[in-house]
This record gives sequence, structure tokens and C-alpha cells, in this order.
Amino acid sequence: MSDTAATAAGTTTDPTTTGLKRTMEQRHLVMIALGGVIGSGLFVSSGYTIGEAGPLGAVLAYVLGALVAWMVICCLGELAVAYPVSGGFHIYASRNLGQARGFATAWLYWLCWAVALGSEFTASGILMQRWFPGISVWVWCLVFGILLFTLNAVSARVFGETEFWLSLIKVVAVLALIIVGAATIVGINPVADGPTPGLGNFDTDAGLFPAGFGGMLVVTLGVFYAFSGTELIGVAAGEAKNPEKVIPKAIRTAVIRLTVFFVGAILVIAALVPYEDAGLDESPFVTVFDIAGISGMGDVMNFVIIAALLSAGNSGLFSCTRMLHSMAAEGQAPKAFLRTTKRGIPVLALCVSMVGGVASLLSSEIAPSSLYMILVSIAGFAVVAVWIAIAASELSFRRRFLAAGGEIAGLHYRAPASRVLAWLSIIALVASLIGLFRMESA
Repeated sequence: MSDTAATAAGTTTDPTTTGLKRTMEQRHLVMIALGGVIGSGLFVSSGYTIGEAGPLGAVLAYVLGALVAWMVICCLGELAVAYPVSGGFHIYASRNLGQARGFATAWLYWLCWAVALGSEFTASGILMQRWFPGISVWVWCLVFGILLFTLNAVSARVFGETEFWLSLIKVVAVLALIIVGAATIVGINPVADGPTPGLGNFDTDAGLFPAGFGGMLVVTLGVFYAFSGTELIGVAAGEAKNPEKVIPKAIRTAVIRLTVFFVGAILVIAALVPYEDAGLDESPFVTVFDIAGISGMGDVMNFVIIAALLSAGNSGLFSCTRMLHSMAAEGQAPKAFLRTTKRGIPVLALCVSMVGGVASLLSSEIAPSSLYMILVSIAGFAVVAVWIAIAASELSFRRRFLAAGGEIAGLHYRAPASRVLAWLSIIALVASLIGLFRMESA
């Protein structure tokens, strides 16, 4: 990092002196981002999005989500390369927006992933009952919790390697959906029954937007939450080898893949699944393969979805742990969270983060539907607030960097049209909150 960039970022403890190790490579960062994003939001909740916004409305909502996610991650990329510290973006908020906002950003993000961790465990346990109906959900939650704790407690590289393979399973599943679905849509799938569906689903009896603009507005916040996890590249920056080279490449690769996977998958699902039938009762992935005439995919997709949920939980636990460790380094959490093992794992922070997930598992026994929706809503608002903080931090960082005499060419990674991207992302995120509040009060 240049001296000017250091001045703009503020003086912070070097990440290599806090006990963490730089062991992760570009493929690990990319798969961590994919693992955090591709989860229940795509495999399960995409059906709800189509049902609420209509086919075309859902596709446009996901396009907007991909665009905003790209803008935010570009802003984060410039900050992460200028100062690669594990759990970094709340540190940027502290330095550029004030200690209070940095403190709020850190704890909001920790709360988001702690809540999401419990939700992923619970959903995985429910899906396991397809094969083991006699075993209670909480038992599977405990098993999966122990599994992910162990993977995170060994080393950052083991975590990264595990997340790489778990994410690979999801990537293959999404690609299979897009290929099989596209073949069915254009009529070249030899095992599909009935006429070629084409894009007729988009022209519903109520028009192209059966739920109106309000339908898109209602799902926008959920779509932003579905894209949450892209910022995990910034969280893991302090443990990346050669961050100046690895992080920019990881950002470009992750954003391209996420756009193709999310928008491509939602386009296929919207074209094949009638929006009147879309919902949360069944994964739309299973429905698409049934429509495509591929029988026996229920068990396969059930396994894939469980892997997807555990992958997202794996990324979430990593994020919670590093966030607590980073907050302790900044004096925003007890110093005890700075303690690491010989392998560089902040084990106390890991244990406390697991408690947050275990507490959320009460949703499987106590008012599961209402409590689950409350937790998801909290997580959704927290993600939007964190993204706003990232974009605002980039605006302040660039201004301070230039004021300190820095030159844009001196930055190892430069967000394209950074001020424009940052302001557009802030406007879109704030508008989604305002629009949702207005819809709820109407």
C-alpha cells in the first residue's frame, strides 16, 4: 500500500500481525463469494420472487440486483486493495464515516450472518427429513453446526478449500439448470413432453407486469439480500496471497459468474414455471427438471440444495468470525476475540459466532414461520445498510486520498467511475427501503 493510500485509510494494525495467515488464493476468494451468494435465495426463494413480481418483473429485479452488487463490490475492491485487512469494510467505515458508523456497520453485518447461519442450519435440517423423517430437525442442525465449526477451526486454507468444492457443486447445478432449461425453452430437449414453451410465460393474462411496478418494489429488498455475500471478498482480503493481484481478478470473475448464474437461472425458471404456481412450497429447480422430463431429480436436487445451504452457512460463519476478530483489533469488541490458534484461527470469535447461529435454531421449534420471516427481514435490512456504508466509505476514501496528494493512477485497483457507481448504488439501495416502507404503509 502506498503512503498516501495509508494516510487516506487511516492507521490500522497490519493484518499479518494479528495472528491471521495469508493462505487463500484467487479461486478461494471467488468461490467464497459464490458460496455466500448462491444459496436459498436462488434455490428456494426465487420461486417466491416470480410469484410476487411476475416473470418479467422478477428477471428485471435480478438484473437490478446484479448491477447494484457489481457497483458495491467495485467500491469495496478499491478499498480492499488499498488496505487488505480481514473483515475490512467496517474499518473503512470507521476511518471515513466515523467510529459510530463503523461500529454499527460491524455489528449489523455480524448480526446478519449470525441470523443467516441459524436459518441455513434449520432449512438444511428440514430438507433432511425427506430421507430421515423420524429424526428431528434440531438433530441435523447440531450435526451440521459441528461439521462447519470443525471446518472453520482447522485453518483458513481448509475452510477455503472446502468452500471451493461446496460452491462447485452449486455452480454445476445452476449451469445444468440453465442448459437443460434453455434446451427445453427452444424445443431441442429430446425428453421433454408437450409443445415448445418458448417465452410465452412472460405474456401473462394480466400483461407483462401482472403485479405492477409495486410487485417489483416488494421483491427488490429480497433480491438485494439474495446477492449478499459478494462482499465476502473484502472480508477475506486480509488472508489473501498477493491481494493487489488476487482481489481485482477475483472481483471481475465473481461478478461475471454471479450475473450469468442469477440472471440466467431466473430467466429459465420464469420462462418455464407459471408464475401462478411459483412459490416456496417446492424448489423451482426441481420444478424445472420435472417440466424438462428428467425424472428422479428430486433427491439429487435435495442434496444440491442442502450443499448450497451449508456452503452459505460455511461462508457466513467465516464472515462472523473474522468480523469479531477485526472489531476486537479496532477496539469495538473485547480484546479476547483477538486470540488465535497456532494455525491462525480466532477460535473464541468462532465459538461466539456459533452461539449466534445456535440461538437462531429456535425458529425450528418456536413459531418457525413468523420468527423465520422476522430474522430474514432483519438480515435484509442489515445487508442494505452495510452496502450503503461500503459505497459511502469509497466516496470518502477517494476524496481523502486525493486531498492527501495521491494520484488515481497510483491505486493498484481503481473502481470504474467510482463516484458515479457509489452514488448510483446508494440511491438504488435507499430507494428500495423507502419504496418498501411506502408499500407497507399503503
